[in-house]
Amino acid sequence: MGEWVTLKASDGHELSAYVARPEGKAIGALVVVQEIFGVNAHIRSVADGYAKDGFLAIAPALFDRFEKGVELKYDGSDMQKAFGLYGQLKPETTLLDVAAAFDYVKGDHKTGVIGYCYGGFTAWISATRGKANGFEPACTVGYYAGGIGNVAAEEPNCPVLLHFGGLDSHIGPEQIEAVKAAHGDHGDVTIYVYPDADHGFNCDARGSYNPEAAKLARERSLDFLKTHIA
Repeated sequence: MGEWVTLKASDGHELSAYVARPEGKAIGALVVVQEIFGVNAHIRSVADGYAKDGFLAIAPALFDRFEKGVELKYDGSDMQKAFGLYGQLKPETTLLDVAAAFDYVKGDHKTGVIGYCYGGFTAWISATRGKANGFEPACTVGYYAGGIGNVAAEEPNCPVLLHFGGLDSHIGPEQIEAVKAAHGDHGDVTIYVYPDADHGFNCDARGSYNPEAAKLARERSLDFLKTHIA
């Protein structure tokens, strides 16, 4: 379903991106932000899935700033490499790459950002910092956003939906509570915690995959996206 394209960020950096197009006219556009494993088969399948739901979806390759064509699995040496690359990511340049992807698909569509793991963190800061970086999402969705506790007090400029696993030790309850404390009464921030789910529960290529939680979270995400984008 998808194709690879080349984007240029505002600082001149060129990066690849996977684009999945719907059949017929798009109901909106969506930037799909990767985990720390690159734009791998799972992230491409996420983009493909939302294209089937009518969205024009794009997944920018964030690791292109360090190494082209990164596509990693979830164990062994790939896991070690993923954490090494993760350590090189900087939010300020990540947002430049997201902005380039956003510009590619936005056209006359309302456009949102959805992300997983590091991408979930990026979805959050896209809501809080996107406007300052030249793009304004209609909404964002973040799955198991690692590190969100450090930026929990930032104010989003659009509606945000966040999904967390109750068993997620990579994030920990203190980060979830930090977001709740800062935005518990904020009508634009919706938080769901899945008690029996762990980090990466949406990914069927990971041992932590939880099909029940993944199904419910996707139903909620799709309803949210259609409400704010379609």
